[in-house]
Amino acid sequence: MKPATYLMAAAAFALAALPAVAADKVPERVGITVGTLGNPFFVPLVAGAKDTVVKAAPNADVTVIGADYDLNKQATQIDNFIASGVGLIMINSVDANAISPAIAKAKAAGITVGAFDVSANGADVTVMTNNVQAGEMACKYLADQLKGKGDVVIINGPPVSSIIDRVTGCKKAFAEYPDIKILSDNQDGKASRDGGFAVMQGLLTRFSHIDAVFGANDPTALGADLAAKQLNRQEMIIAGVDGAPDVVAALKSGETRIVASSSQDPYAMAAKATEMALAVFRGESQPSEPVLLDTKLVTADNVNSYIGWDAER
Repeated sequence: MKPATYLMAAAAFALAALPAVAADKVPERVGITVGTLGNPFFVPLVAGAKDTVVKAAPNADVTVIGADYDLNKQATQIDNFIASGVGLIMINSVDANAISPAIAKAKAAGITVGAFDVSANGADVTVMTNNVQAGEMACKYLADQLKGKGDVVIINGPPVSSIIDRVTGCKKAFAEYPDIKILSDNQDGKASRDGGFAVMQGLLTRFSHIDAVFGANDPTALGADLAAKQLNRQEMIIAGVDGAPDVVAALKSGETRIVASSSQDPYAMAAKATEMALAVFRGESQPSEPVLLDTKLVTADNVNSYIGWDAER
């Protein structure tokens, strides 16, 4: 074999061998930190991330922790992940901007960071629901049901990107209807049923008539529905975001003020984010811009055909 031909053949052999080596590269330890483990949404969300890791790396040590929407707690969790020698961190951040120093520290330690459900500045990859679309879709439905006229409230939530985007989308939808008046939009329902219940109690006391309520997620909407029921306030309709099993059951029952929810697929979202993060860990290029997943509106009219979170995977 001539020297030039030999060198070309050797180079081709080396290049052909590289992908096989990269394909076998998986993290030995993985840390997953999410906003809370107290919301049913996070059960399939965590499962999507964990199942994807285990499929790629059956022997990986996977640690899952909830941060209880506490920034300092989540930053400490990331420090602990770094100290324990994880190769990959999957994060559902409690504050997209304020968590960036902790993420920078992880990346400086050579750790790949993937964000899912909400953004986290500095993460290598991000996969989220199109939350602006979700909020806009739900609130347009409310406005249409009101025939473009009425007094509405928005029950807000923690300052994470998903909640901020949903409220932005909702306000955008309501702005298209000059006769829709937003009575309140700054009360934090803590993204929980108890929080939504507490905020709604205050709003019902403050306002003698409310035509519609947008809850920043389904637990918030369910809490608002319960508060209205307890005070025998029948006049309103309610929408949320998630397509959660409890809302699906409520819509099927017909015994609820909730009329719609913009659905998410938490399992698929987390799985996609984790697949992309594992690719980055292997040295493969991935999109730096957030990947946004479309949402669909679930209502009483289509709930029976909706494939929810608890569908078999």
